[in-house]
Amino acid sequence: MNMYELKNIKYDDKGLIPAIIQDNETKEVLMLAYMNEESLRRTIDTGTTWFWSRSRKEFWNKGATSGHYQYVKNIKIDCDKDTLLIMVDQIGAACHTGNKTCFFTDVNK
Repeated sequence: MNMYELKNIKYDDKGLIPAIIQDNETKEVLMLAYMNEESLRRTIDTGTTWFWSRSRKEFWNKGATSGHYQYVKNIKIDCDKDTLLIMVDQIGAACHTGNKTCFFTDVNK
């Protein structure tokens, strides 16, 4: 992601943008979280994912307490510039429940 794209990101009225986290190797969708401008900058600067917690109103670095870090391989933005796709090497589980992905429940069953 170049500086032009960073300047043109469309955050919502709360200053947030959804970030889809995808396994770089398997292409499995691991989770969805929200970023603001500062958490995106922290992610770019550190090479690990940082998010904004809407409930706790604070930054969180994925893996800081669990050891299940996400090492960023690539960041893409969609055509409308209002959603991020972050490709990562996932260490351990992505979901706080201990599952590999947060998307483990089928709605149609």
